[in-house]
Amino acid sequence: MLAYRDGDATAFDRLYERHRGGVFRYLLRQCRDAAIAEELFQDVWMNLIRARAGYAVQAKFATWLYRIAHNRLMDHFRGRPGLTVSLDEETAVLPPETEAPRADRPETQAEIREQAARLLALLEALPSGQREAFLLQQEAGLSVEAIAEATGVSRETAKSRLRYAVAKLRLGMQDQGCRHE
Repeated sequence: MLAYRDGDATAFDRLYERHRGGVFRYLLRQCRDAAIAEELFQDVWMNLIRARAGYAVQAKFATWLYRIAHNRLMDHFRGRPGLTVSLDEETAVLPPETEAPRADRPETQAEIREQAARLLALLEALPSGQREAFLLQQEAGLSVEAIAEATGVSRETAKSRLRYAVAKLRLGMQDQGCRHE
């Protein structure tokens, strides 16, 4: 980001390639609508472009970027009071490992899809703060400290949200007889 701030246009391309997938999945899983996620995604990158001249290193770049994404999501949700969302089969996005199953047997593929659907349903059922903390850790690879900074909460709150999210997801997968390693 420092190179981009200082005029290296190719640095933006490297940032975009490195972070676009995680940012888009984070937005999509938070708002659950591909069209809205795409709009928010574009806004996040436009905000980054606008903020480049004033960029100063205060945290990891990913933390700063996901803070922009978090703020854009909050603006979106504030502008839509009473918004209800759902995750149905047509909007479900399976994790990459389920899109290309390791085994070719149909029963294995079906089991993987069922587990992925179960995980997405459990993820949707989490309170928004817990879901956000989990997605920031899994999609962006952010630490607890970075999650706290990106979402504007204390380290202990971020840690607690993440711990509860993982526990609920683990329990939900165990209840369904799903294995996790």
